[in-house]
Amino acid sequence: QITTLINHKDKPKRSDKTLQAIQRVGQAVNLAVGRFVTVGEAIANENHELKEEMSVACIEARRAGETIAQLTDVASLDHPESDSHITIFTDKTGVVKAARLLLSSVTKVLVLADRIVIKQIITSRNKVLATMEQLEKVNSFQEFVQIFSQFGNEMVEFAHLTGDRQNDLKDEKKKARMAASRAVLEKCTMMLLTASKTCLRHPDCESARINKDGVFHRMRLALEQVIEIVTDSRPNGENEMAPISIYSGIKEFKNKVEGLRENLYFLSKENLSAMLEVILEHTEDFTDSAYTSHEHREHILELSKQAKMELEQLVSVWMQAQNQKTKDLMEDLEVAILKTCQCMNELKREVHGAATSLAADLLKYHTDHMVLKALKITGVEGNLEAVAEYTCKLSEQKEQLVEMCRLLRHVSGTEPLEITCIHAEDTFQVTGPQIISAAETLALHPSSKIAKENLEVFCEAWESQLSDMSLLLREINDVFEGRRGEKRVYLSLPRPGKHNANLKALKPVKLDSEEQAKIAKLGLELHLLTSDVDSETEKWEDQENEIVQHGQGMSSMAYSMYLFTRGEGLLKTTQDLFHQAEIFATEGTKLASALHALSDQVHDDDKPLLLLEAEKLISMCKQLQITAKASAQGKSATFTKVDACILKTRNVMTLLCQLLPLCCKLLRKNKAGNGCLKPAPPWKEDRIRTGTNARTPERRVDTFGIKSLENHVTNMTFLESK
Repeated sequence: QITTLINHKDKPKRSDKTLQAIQRVGQAVNLAVGRFVTVGEAIANENHELKEEMSVACIEARRAGETIAQLTDVASLDHPESDSHITIFTDKTGVVKAARLLLSSVTKVLVLADRIVIKQIITSRNKVLATMEQLEKVNSFQEFVQIFSQFGNEMVEFAHLTGDRQNDLKDEKKKARMAASRAVLEKCTMMLLTASKTCLRHPDCESARINKDGVFHRMRLALEQVIEIVTDSRPNGENEMAPISIYSGIKEFKNKVEGLRENLYFLSKENLSAMLEVILEHTEDFTDSAYTSHEHREHILELSKQAKMELEQLVSVWMQAQNQKTKDLMEDLEVAILKTCQCMNELKREVHGAATSLAADLLKYHTDHMVLKALKITGVEGNLEAVAEYTCKLSEQKEQLVEMCRLLRHVSGTEPLEITCIHAEDTFQVTGPQIISAAETLALHPSSKIAKENLEVFCEAWESQLSDMSLLLREINDVFEGRRGEKRVYLSLPRPGKHNANLKALKPVKLDSEEQAKIAKLGLELHLLTSDVDSETEKWEDQENEIVQHGQGMSSMAYSMYLFTRGEGLLKTTQDLFHQAEIFATEGTKLASALHALSDQVHDDDKPLLLLEAEKLISMCKQLQITAKASAQGKSATFTKVDACILKTRNVMTLLCQLLPLCCKLLRKNKAGNGCLKPAPPWKEDRIRTGTNARTPERRVDTFGIKSLENHVTNMTFLESK
């Protein structure tokens, strides 16, 4: 909205509609700032150490918002330039200054609020660590029960805080690391319970102590990693050195090779040779592995040798082209580039096949969990010799699975999946020895219910990780085969080709800057209408009401169409826009059906008006669908179609702004005593609920096992009957 104000073109003639639009934008900015500042002030009152800084930033923001509202108060002026009243037309620099002050003060409020959130997470972590130390030293069941109850509540609080933080992270790599750390904490919370109980019941058992110590150590590492992610720091200032995968190495190498088409001098042949050398060194993880098939090993070695030869040929032609740029040499260079890239693609395909076929075979082979079952049986029998035999088999299985994770990491295709592979490798590395120590404890105390329960918990963690590996393998294959699209799909936005058989014949295009400028005003009107609709839906007490949900969905889709007019958002091409318009119209038709259903509940006097509005909505949605489905050839026709779709969407949204308060009024009238309206929620509630103004479809990720953890803490039964 601020950008629209600053970029508006000064024209000698200004229509009433233009003046009204400018005033509405100014008022909308001021209202938004007011709501924002109210939240900031509430946070300041609860955090005295930052109260002064936060209050100053809030005052600056409020002042800037009011200034913008004053400068855009132009709708009532017939000749603003001749009036003594200063407006955006007489003092545009005033708007620019106010906008800069507003953006800097809003940023300051956000940064201060973020510092508070980080402090809350660190404080929560410190509480958990302090209670863990008490749990480690406890000597009686009664004391353990009391402290673990406190520990469980603290872990639930930590889960909520870190879950919110994970949702807020923009970096997918950090998000994956946070998810991995929180998964460890979830599983270890249950392990800590049974491992500690076992140690208390059998205080002289060395294997029980080793088992418990392993859980505490792993939890501390996971807690430390969460703080590293939240504070964006490493202990002792060291940098995180993530191992390079074959996929990322090949991708970077190909980018450099293809860059030679544009610039023959931007890197040296030594750099290119070194990059290939690193990739080929990593392929040794496959060729040296005992689990790689003979056929895959031979193919990888052949392709590695071929890659060296192709690079030699490329370097030879490249050096010649640097000295003499003839047409023949440039054609030879193009051929060499294509052959080198093709060879690297084949190498990538080969290592992918080697890793995924090994993973599929291992997961299928270990799906029956025979070794775990045998350990449980022999442990209950107290058969130490048989337990020792099966622990050796589990160690072999662990080595196989760890090797599988290492190879899968090389071909995972994305950084988040790489991190998931590393997490899986760590889980197998740690959980294997913990199962062994738990099984040894059970074999030494075969009648102990607690020792048996403890072994069950660790076996379940192993089985769960194997199950997760099947899903991970599927994701890796999806990435390789290009089936995995953008993670954040916007509402019901369909993919090209999914809903229309004629799409393949159409070439998706984007609006150029001139077209964006032409449609900007219409887009702004659409944006203001989405704000109005959101305001109306927020007034409904029953947010699950079908009418509200359809209204919210339509508002979100209209907002994505507004972003398209600015060249932003997930609607990248005109074809995306037309698809979204179709889905918007369908949603409008569903809303009309809900209105018909409501008409059956209202008094006869009110029914005709509601039915009339519903019929209007159906008619408008049909017109929009016809427009969106109509073919358009050529740039001019396509832009006309875009303009018509946005215009008709705006008309539907205008009607929606009238319908929502009408429906709420009728429901209130028919349900005396159950008002539809509700007051705005306090900022604390607002922080954790998903607001209707949210512009992404992404659901908030559930915090790790919170429900199960809360239930577990509530229903704890630690003491055995004897």
